[in-house]
Amino acid sequence: MINWGFLGAGWVATKGLAPAIHEAGNARLHGVASRERSRAVALAPEKIYDRYEDLLADSEIDAVYINLANHQHCEWTIAALAAGKHVLCEKPLALNYEQGQKMAEAAAKYDRVLVEAVWSRWHPRFARIVELVNGGDIGALNQIVSSFCFPAQFENNYRLKVEMGGGSLLDVGIYQAHLWRALIHGEPDFIIESLTQNIGGTGVDLTTQLVGRLGNNIEISALSSFEMPEMQKLVISGELATIECPEDDAFTSWNAPSLLLIGDHLEEFAPVDPYRLMFENFSAFILGESAWIPAIDQSLYVAKILDQMRAFDK
Repeated sequence: MINWGFLGAGWVATKGLAPAIHEAGNARLHGVASRERSRAVALAPEKIYDRYEDLLADSEIDAVYINLANHQHCEWTIAALAAGKHVLCEKPLALNYEQGQKMAEAAAKYDRVLVEAVWSRWHPRFARIVELVNGGDIGALNQIVSSFCFPAQFENNYRLKVEMGGGSLLDVGIYQAHLWRALIHGEPDFIIESLTQNIGGTGVDLTTQLVGRLGNNIEISALSSFEMPEMQKLVISGELATIECPEDDAFTSWNAPSLLLIGDHLEEFAPVDPYRLMFENFSAFILGESAWIPAIDQSLYVAKILDQMRAFDK
């Protein structure tokens, strides 16, 4: 059994993380540190800490989930690693590649496991997509078209602040970039052919639309938005067949049935909680048991891609 500590007790922790860890078979929510005690109480941990440092000093905690605003990920991940904790960090791993590299170096220095918590990667449908593409079932991969949009109604939220790592690209575009990395071999050059953005009044991208290529062979079309109607689409085309998520749940299917269209064949997936699968796999991995987690190098490649997109001269 792995004792977990949460740094932060925001919306994701309340709605997704805490229920998942309470249901996990090999994980226990030992403690929560939050600057709002009432939020920590709502997660039903065994212990509550008023200071993040006090949670990290607790020798009974094996692993820490970083559930803080994006600009705090680097600082507190490194602090947790230095305290001897394994770390599962909310996406995005960091604000940029440079920060991500420092975090990865700290994990190596302190011999701890560091994983970016892109929870959708543990969904059985996502695993099936990776299996089909990497197994050659659809032939050579030649195109990925995706979108993740929703009309946000944020108030005083870090997602609207540049200095805190806000914007649609880091919030929902990152799911699409992680999908690309999961479906390719190695780290091909990322080539941007066009990129358009709508920048909001606070300076963050409310919408980012990209057309580009991975290496010479794979065409990419991606859309992320905080202002467009809700839409999560995914179409993956190969030389032999096409894979599609036919409903608006391509990246966030959670506790609901889901579908995958492979050519003209429809596969059905039972409701599942990917957050629970994420905690169970991470916990099993650090216990030395059979489990799957993504290598931190994959997150660093995604960070490079996102840096390239944000630096692109429109």
